[in-house]
Amino acid sequence: MAPTPGPDRPVAHPPAGPLRGAVEDGLAVFRGVPYAAPPVGEWRWRPARPHPGWSGTRDANTDGPSAPQMYMEGGDPVLGGHGSPPFDEDCLTLDIWTPAVDDARRPVLVWIHGGGFVSGSGSLPNYSGATFSRDGDLVVVSINYRIGPLGYLLTGADDEPDDSGANHWLSDQFAALRWVRENISAFGGDPGSITVAGQSGGAVSTAALAGLPEAQEMIRRVILMSPPFGLDLPAPDAYWERTAAYLELAGVKTPAELRAVPWPELIGAMGGLFALTTHWGYWPTPFLPVVDGVTLPRHPAQALLHGAAADIEVMIGWTREEANFGFALNEAYAAASREQVTDRITDTFGPEAAPGVYAAYEHARPGAGPAGVLMDLITDELFRVPALRLAEARAAAGRPVWAYQFDLPAAAYDGRLGAAHCLELPFAFANFDQWAHTPLTAGLDPAVRDGLAHTMHEAWIAFVRTGDPNHPGMPTWSPYEKDTRTTMRFDSVVTALDDLAGDSLRLHEGALDRPE
Repeated sequence: MAPTPGPDRPVAHPPAGPLRGAVEDGLAVFRGVPYAAPPVGEWRWRPARPHPGWSGTRDANTDGPSAPQMYMEGGDPVLGGHGSPPFDEDCLTLDIWTPAVDDARRPVLVWIHGGGFVSGSGSLPNYSGATFSRDGDLVVVSINYRIGPLGYLLTGADDEPDDSGANHWLSDQFAALRWVRENISAFGGDPGSITVAGQSGGAVSTAALAGLPEAQEMIRRVILMSPPFGLDLPAPDAYWERTAAYLELAGVKTPAELRAVPWPELIGAMGGLFALTTHWGYWPTPFLPVVDGVTLPRHPAQALLHGAAADIEVMIGWTREEANFGFALNEAYAAASREQVTDRITDTFGPEAAPGVYAAYEHARPGAGPAGVLMDLITDELFRVPALRLAEARAAAGRPVWAYQFDLPAAAYDGRLGAAHCLELPFAFANFDQWAHTPLTAGLDPAVRDGLAHTMHEAWIAFVRTGDPNHPGMPTWSPYEKDTRTTMRFDSVVTALDDLAGDSLRLHEGALDRPE
């Protein structure tokens, strides 16, 4: 939307320097605000540095560039476009939505986008903070950060002692959080009431950020939407093999040589890494967070169980058929045989248990066939069961946690997507007009869609404001407790159920590592 011309353009005066935004549908909006120094040249693959600020009033009415990433016009068959041109290495900016530039001290919601660690943008219209800001009287911040090889490549070397070498993406997100803490009061926000929320890779980021001791005093609540906590995150020694493969694909011998390679060529080398790291029956992840014990002390699935992070209020959830997003439209998986799926189950449960596990999944979803069994297995081990284990551990420790499962199936592709990964996003944001280009949301019944969106959207707002997602328009949502395991099911009829996903949890007992 074009900014309102003339004197109606609001000006905020944060410590970083004056910013002139725009009025959009009654909200004051500030776009493309730099929160860290440009990570370019010698600062490529270095931790984010504070932005020096600016003198004079800076215009903030245009989104900053998205982080460099692979991009195909029209996007994929599920989401449509997920990146937002233009792209540039100088991408560390954020957008802000606020009802007014005043001293009202509103709760703050910081959004971290997902995208499998390789795609996405905080400035996508899908992630507009307008609905949350307007409907919840919130200040909303959405951030861009380094992704793909620029954010997740392990590059540290003995001749670069000042380079942390890992998790540049996390240093970006912490820099953004620190900027929000120091500056958000100038936009009507309360720096003492910050909720960080993210989906998929953004939910992993949210948990990792909460696990940083220096960030814990800044975060009051987190919302973890479909975190793939079942990912086996590597230590540096194991991840160096991936770095070596990427160097060869990029045509250089050392990480130092990569500093001279233009970023479009770095992105071009990603395709080969996808091919090298893709394995049948597993979600493709060419780049991953690295558990180095320094920048990332432990797996993010464990971050909210230790120290001050255990006191952070948590909402966590998943969709019923997460894996359908990446596999259901792929004919190679649709035609999977019982033998192939049993072999994949063997990877997790071992050869003796695999036939029984297959039978259990087959019984739970009559008529699903091998492909359906595989979808449920991947959903469980990557998303649902690790989320449940976090909820179980927090409940056992008496820490607050609210759990949900999103069940409403997509109508697109004759229902083959089911309640797929990402489908809950437009419901939580309640902004279907911004998802019109997305096949995932096509064909939904408007009455059911809008009613469920209102229920979810208001629950998210209530949680950001109070730490309790309950509101008058929904059934009572109790915290997840060890004896009840109450989980809210978001479907055409919204229902709170005890032990909704307990069969999945019990099936995987002993097969996956528990949070420690």
